[in-house]
Amino acid sequence: MSRNEKSSGKSSSSRQDGGDRKKSSARGNAPIKKQSKGKPEAKSTSKVVSKAAPKTDGIRLNKYISNSGMCSRRDADIFIAAGNVTVNGKPVTEMGYKVKLSDDVKFDGIKVNPEKPEYIVLNKPRGFYTTGSLEKGSKTVMDLISKATKGKVVPVGKLDRQASGLLLFTNDGTLEKQLGKPKNGIRQIYHVELTKPVQPEDLDKIRNGITLEDGKVKVQEVSFIENRPHNEVGIETNSVKPHVVQRIFKSLGYEVEKLDRVVFGGLTKKDLSRGNWRVLTKQEIINLKAL
Repeated sequence: MSRNEKSSGKSSSSRQDGGDRKKSSARGNAPIKKQSKGKPEAKSTSKVVSKAAPKTDGIRLNKYISNSGMCSRRDADIFIAAGNVTVNGKPVTEMGYKVKLSDDVKFDGIKVNPEKPEYIVLNKPRGFYTTGSLEKGSKTVMDLISKATKGKVVPVGKLDRQASGLLLFTNDGTLEKQLGKPKNGIRQIYHVELTKPVQPEDLDKIRNGITLEDGKVKVQEVSFIENRPHNEVGIETNSVKPHVVQRIFKSLGYEVEKLDRVVFGGLTKKDLSRGNWRVLTKQEIINLKAL
């Protein structure tokens, strides 16, 4: 082989080998792939942030319904898709739709409470206001159940500051209205202590119905308490009129000294000492809703 041929071959070989090596090193794809991988990762991060951000704008509709205790999230999705849920009066069928706590959400026409329904009964002691007082520093029943729940429960019905006994709390607005309707009423039994003995004929007048300034009040039963003085009586009524027991006896010339509610609906004070509270059982909740 001639020098020129060797030189030419070497040069050719050098160019080819060198060219391949340069391509391998410059286009070996390792650096380029790393850069190309880096770009999608940056996009992926931005997507995660954008998905997390809307959480502050509301709560998913299926979770909102699930929190109310009406059904599971999975079932809520089915009902939403079927058009059973409205938000601010308009049907919503979009999956993932978000609502605010201020929105009016209804499930089959029933308003949805985004908080899980809670039912608590308290054996109220004397000296506590039911709905608060203008007096600074006054004690309320909310102070007594402050450790029972973080939800916004309200008392069903009222008991005077000096009255004691069973008091129901709930955030179930439907049940609260149901128990508060005069046509429904709710069974209540009171242990009443008066400042003087009650005459038997006055008990007959109460049984026959007492007419007060806001209408006639009927009671289911009234009687002396066995083995107790005659200034202590038991009275059962379904009336939701305010201060109805005190006004019944006042109309006959008696003054109530102590008033204790011992039965409310199907609830009793059994095993519930004064000042204590407990959560209702599932069966008690069912019984109350059936009243």
